[in-house]
Amino acid sequence: MIKVVSLANQKGGVGKTTTAINLGASVAACERRVLIIDLDPQGNATSGLGLPKNEEKSVYNVLVDGLPLRETILPTELPTLHVAPSSVDLVGAELELAGIEGREYLLRRAIEDVKDDFDYIFIDSPPSLSLLTVNGLTAADSVLVPMQCEYFAIEGIAQLMITIDKVRDSLNPALQIEGIALTMFDERVNLARQVAEEVRTHFPDQVYTTVIPRNVRLGEAPSFGKPIILYDIRSRGSESYINLAKEFIARAENVIR
Repeated sequence: MIKVVSLANQKGGVGKTTTAINLGASVAACERRVLIIDLDPQGNATSGLGLPKNEEKSVYNVLVDGLPLRETILPTELPTLHVAPSSVDLVGAELELAGIEGREYLLRRAIEDVKDDFDYIFIDSPPSLSLLTVNGLTAADSVLVPMQCEYFAIEGIAQLMITIDKVRDSLNPALQIEGIALTMFDERVNLARQVAEEVRTHFPDQVYTTVIPRNVRLGEAPSFGKPIILYDIRSRGSESYINLAKEFIARAENVIR
């Protein structure tokens, strides 16, 4: 049965797109059929997987023109990983959709077209609380929250939980928290360790055991249009995302590890 997961955090620079790319690729490498929907106008998930931005057919056309999602999907180097690309036109989508009734459900309806083709769909949402992010949350079964280990991230996650509660109340009552992934972790910094401990205290059942470290190779990979498992399989970043993928699958599929 397919699971749709929205990666969301309104605070930018927390490793959200890096997690969308590398968790998606690592889950695909575990022989699961994966689609990444790039809902961020910046299109970093698209380019980070080696695909050109601003394709003639993109998620923008799905939301604004009613194009079937299936017609936008592109292959990647991994046979089980596909991408619905972003477009800079998404910047104006919110204004263009302002007068459309049920605009919060556009992505949810579009996903119905491809549900039989994938095991997991990851939605890379913008780092804001825009209509695009709301579409991602309304379309999802659950939310995965990448969180950088710094003080302001705690404030950000509190705001996100309020947003998730509002979406549950009005648009998607079944929305769950899939998990919280600690990212960009530097074990040498006391504050990072303190933040990680505090988050685990507040969300004891939702924080993944796997922590994503700061890693040079992980930062380099997008410029080569590759997920870390194809760019440097032996790096700490690759090892961490492979472990996170295994943990994610175990939770999602209720497998005892």
